[in-house]
Amino acid sequence: MKPSDLIAQLAHCPSLSGTPVVGLDLPAIKQLTPQPTLITCLLLPGDDAEPNDLQNATRQNIRDRFEVLVLLDPAVNGSLQTLDRLHDLRAELWRALVGWRPSPGQEPVEYAGSELLQCDATRVLWRYAFVAPFQLGRSRASQPAESWHEHQLDSLPLLKGVTVQVDAIDPADPNLRQPGPDGRIEMTFSGELNP
Repeated sequence: MKPSDLIAQLAHCPSLSGTPVVGLDLPAIKQLTPQPTLITCLLLPGDDAEPNDLQNATRQNIRDRFEVLVLLDPAVNGSLQTLDRLHDLRAELWRALVGWRPSPGQEPVEYAGSELLQCDATRVLWRYAFVAPFQLGRSRASQPAESWHEHQLDSLPLLKGVTVQVDAIDPADPNLRQPGPDGRIEMTFSGELNP
């Protein structure tokens, strides 16, 4: 999922003022200085992929993971109000993200839980985790290729017809030690395909 799409969707949270900081490094986010207003950070830790479940094509279920981290200063409003604010923010994030489809091929975003990452007299860092499931591998041949195998299949010429030649086992050739096909074609048939 594109971080820019996610940031645009987070604009539906009234409590998140300003653009979230996009971070790739949790230790660097933990070093941010708390401000009187909350600081929102977007962390994209990766994805989880299940093994391919097809033998002759690609179909993998993948879950994009992303996290919204909130940094608050509990000294500004007090501990109880800070906890209330975290509770209210969770409800706003649910309204903005849960059920949202980041792209046409993706499943709706799901909530994956939250946790306290850091807490002391001057800072509270809280993580809200979400996942966006999708399938790698197209569902219809009319969709664009998503894997190398699909790309190769798309480059093949269209199948316009089939010719089948049959070399029957019986009657067996008496000159052979074991009965089996003798190399003579006993039957041929063809068919044309109209896509």
